Amino acid sequence: MDKKLKIVARVGYGAKGSVYALTGILAFMTAFNLGGQKAGKLQIIQFLEEQSFGKIILGILGIGLICYAVWRFMQSLSDPEGIGSDSKGIAKRISFFISGTVYLALGMFSIIEIFKDSSSRKNSSNFGDYSTHIFIAIGIALAIKSIYQFIKVYKGDFLKKLNISEISSVTRKKNLKRIGYAGLISRGIVVGIIAYFFIEGGINTSSASEEMKGTTEAFSFIQQNTSGPWIFGLVALGLICYGIYMFTIAKFRSFDD
Repeated sequence: MDKKLKIVARVGYGAKGSVYALTGILAFMTAFNLGGQKAGKLQIIQFLEEQSFGKIILGILGIGLICYAVWRFMQSLSDPEGIGSDSKGIAKRISFFISGTVYLALGMFSIIEIFKDSSSRKNSSNFGDYSTHIFIAIGIALAIKSIYQFIKVYKGDFLKKLNISEISSVTRKKNLKRIGYAGLISRGIVVGIIAYFFIEGGINTSSASEEMKGTTEAFSFIQQNTSGPWIFGLVALGLICYGIYMFTIAKFRSFDD
């Protein structure tokens, strides 16, 4: 595989990890009244923009997310690692393409925010009068994605793409696997709740015309349906773990040439 493509992939994994880690940190702080906020990917971008050197940070993040999108598109279209064209391979490559589309949009949003006048920014994420069938289709796709996270946890083979031999410490390897478990479980929970929102919106036509619900609303759902901050805090901590897991992939991932 081309060395430049490997660098693009590693930069992309690092950028994705940054988004998830920040999402988890801010949510964890909110759970225990330490400040923070319940933020999805778009809110994370807006949060970063408000920080010192925010536009520089957004530029770096945007490029990183676009790199991740390029890597996913290459996996989908060029198949550099030989995933194949059987039914399982095609399903994976379609999911890679969808993932690439999402992160390309997110990366472009980050770049656009650098040059956008804050006074012209719209806070509405209204979905408009979209067909209920689209909502249900998105919900089913997200539900499958959620289930897939738990399947990866069940199989426990999510580290197989890493050069584990480069990690000499046995304790570090065990901790890395625990971090991966926690991250995948939390991501599965959050994505599953968002899937529920979309399916409910598709079935209930009045909900389908309301604002699109995402990570922020998923956090609120967890907070409102559990007693105390602990479950919300654990899910937030799990997303931090998922971010760390992405950083680990960025550093140690092996590529099938």
